[in-house]
Amino acid sequence: MTSVKGKTYDELNVGDAGVQTRTVTDADVVIFGGVTGDLNPAHTNEVYAAATPFEGRIAHGMLSAGYISAVLGMTLPGPGTIYLKQVLEFRAPVKIGDTITATVEVAEKMEKGRVKLSTTCTNQEGKAVVTREAIVLPPR
Repeated sequence: MTSVKGKTYDELNVGDAGVQTRTVTDADVVIFGGVTGDLNPAHTNEVYAAATPFEGRIAHGMLSAGYISAVLGMTLPGPGTIYLKQVLEFRAPVKIGDTITATVEVAEKMEKGRVKLSTTCTNQEGKAVVTREAIVLPPR
């Protein structure tokens, strides 16, 4: 088996980007709730959620944040990346059936081999649902 390694600090350039697109399913929300223990009825109970301002169930915000993590760990910088920091702003709800595109872009190469990345999740309409930034340590 060959080892797969992401881009190193020296291989990364400001403006490099990685993307992943996923459609949120009911199973994703149920499994995420079960794994994390977050069974908030806004995510798990349609009757309850229908009476909220969102008028139906919404996906966990951290599920979308997980899509950012997947890009960092699998695409850019990729395997071997160590996640050091994430700042998130949840800007719009994600509903079951929404297609979310997570994009990370190298914003700055910092000292000590760290990299700051712009992180954004958008829905199928191009509306930002999660934004802000991450700091990672790319593989060596």
